[in-house]
Amino acid sequence: MKEHDMQPTNSNLIRWAGIAAMLAGAIFVGIQPIHPADALASVTTSLWAVITPLKTAMCMLFLLGITGLYARQAARAGWLGLAGFLMLTLSWALQLTFIFAEAFILPVLAPVAPTFVESFFSILNGSTSQIALGALPALYTLVGIMYIFGGLVFGIATLRARVMPRWAAGLLVVAAAITPAAALIPHPLNRVLAVPTGIAFVCLGYALWSERRANTTMPVSGSVMSPLS
Repeated sequence: MKEHDMQPTNSNLIRWAGIAAMLAGAIFVGIQPIHPADALASVTTSLWAVITPLKTAMCMLFLLGITGLYARQAARAGWLGLAGFLMLTLSWALQLTFIFAEAFILPVLAPVAPTFVESFFSILNGSTSQIALGALPALYTLVGIMYIFGGLVFGIATLRARVMPRWAAGLLVVAAAITPAAALIPHPLNRVLAVPTGIAFVCLGYALWSERRANTTMPVSGSVMSPLS
């Protein structure tokens, strides 16, 4: 009976994770055309003070949403789904650290250490850094690799699981597959390639949130009893 009482709670948590995925995808799409330039002059602007904390929240929502999507189809997604889930969550967890720095560390350093701020942006823009940044460039490269392969693997696993809408899973696969083209498009014009991924998560999140599960009655052993009993 305790297990039966907890089942609706688990279901509701997964459905709320769908809302997180929708919000994350919507923010991901919405910030692309208004994102300030990744430059020293942008760090102290009011738009930067709004967009970067919003991006920080977006990363957290992505982590929650991806977890809910995986939990819903874990039994059918198998090892492929687990691999995609781990790569995607690693990507967004690492991305969170960079965006947190953009939001709360770079504005403080901009007046006193502008060279470091410009070098930090060189990681994002693919330009030459003025100072040594240790492992940061390698970590950011890992973000991109996990983002691409995580999206591909998780999307394919979702297609095979046949739990979520296949067209939305297919969009995630396509979005991940075209991401390497960002290297051929000048920054920040390559931000447009983030839009399909955001749309895919909005659709997957909506499917997860709007899903209605039929309430089932748990059979109880020995429940068939005579009226006299």
